[in-house]
Amino acid sequence: MTEQTVIEVKNLNKIYRLYDKPSDRLKESLGLVRHKRSREHHALKDVSFSIKKGESVGIIGTNGSGKSTVLKIITGVLSKTSGEVLVDGRISALLELGAGFNMEYTGIENVYLNGTMMGFTNAEIDERLPAILEFADIGEFAKQPVKTYSSGMFVRLAFAVAINIDPEILIVDEALSVGDVFFQMKCFHKFEEFKQQGKTILFVSHDLSSVAKYCDRVILLNQGVKLAEGNPKDMINMYKKVMVGQLDTETLEDISGKSELTMGEAPAGSWRENFTINDNVIDYGERQAEIVDFAVLDSYGNFGNILQKGQPFSVKAKIVFHETVKDPIFTFTIKNPKGTDITGTNTMYERVETGICEKGTARIVTYTQNLDLQGGDYLISLGCTGYDKDTFVVYHRLYDLVSISVISDKNTVGFYDMNTRITVESGNLEGTGVC
Repeated sequence: MTEQTVIEVKNLNKIYRLYDKPSDRLKESLGLVRHKRSREHHALKDVSFSIKKGESVGIIGTNGSGKSTVLKIITGVLSKTSGEVLVDGRISALLELGAGFNMEYTGIENVYLNGTMMGFTNAEIDERLPAILEFADIGEFAKQPVKTYSSGMFVRLAFAVAINIDPEILIVDEALSVGDVFFQMKCFHKFEEFKQQGKTILFVSHDLSSVAKYCDRVILLNQGVKLAEGNPKDMINMYKKVMVGQLDTETLEDISGKSELTMGEAPAGSWRENFTINDNVIDYGERQAEIVDFAVLDSYGNFGNILQKGQPFSVKAKIVFHETVKDPIFTFTIKNPKGTDITGTNTMYERVETGICEKGTARIVTYTQNLDLQGGDYLISLGCTGYDKDTFVVYHRLYDLVSISVISDKNTVGFYDMNTRITVESGNLEGTGVC
């Protein structure tokens, strides 16, 4: 390790032995079988990276990629199969809710328990206790058994302990998703303080907006293998391609076959195969027209539902007409997870003429716009409606069809960013124009 390197991971491997049934494990451990009853699962395969003092590093990857396993080995929760892990500095880790807590103890008793496990004396914990309780903000519950806590109170106390024992290295694994938005803001403000103090943060999260905003560098794992590391934007774009099978993980080359596409274009074949459709999609209508395919395209023209704030994106819908329909209205809506309509439009609002759609024909509708929504998760709905004389008719609607995740390194207040330009200048203290 160099003088500035605080975490060094070299050729790290973690192998689990999997058994079809518990009795096979017992028989093999006792030597009662001639042949192995287990098969090997490589959770980590020859992973290497280093982290320097003061860096904020994120680890991303699909479920089962080995992110949490790496953190647990670094913190000593898990043993490695082979390789080397070197750490220089006091670590404070927030890996799993409840780790290191005794459910029968009160919150304050657990603070002392955790502090003692980290090597602090009672006097040192006494000194830090007011700051811990203030940050956790759980009131009189601090004196109650932890088993009576809600998950939100639990994570408040756990995080408060983790960040107020003066760590040199803070390791966090998805724990912040439990707290409310105000607590998350408080935690990330603490992250900023840590960065300014030159402390090191190792951060695992599926919240790509937080990764983009708070990390200096990102490591991408896939099925236990480190694919690449680099700046957050490049790694997140690569991760998006892994998610939809558009990256050759051996050569790291784009294999989507769509590199020449511009916004609004899509390859022949079924688009929807590239997306996970909501199990609870609301599907209804009289079916004179039917939405048979859809796609979400990012600013590069690639399929993907992980989108970058501030960049253009498109939603496509293919509609087949089972009857002749005059002037159909094609619709597109974005909701938040609570079901609130955030924004949307249709061909009538946009004054787009759709004409007469004959029976047996199809139309492809493309909605292209700049993405000014705040970072977060949203749901897309599609529809085809119209009028039969003076009667409004729903031909086909797909509500909450597919989700999109917006990645942002700058959020403002509310649902969308107005991209406001702000000027500040000296004012006149006399009369109007007080600054």
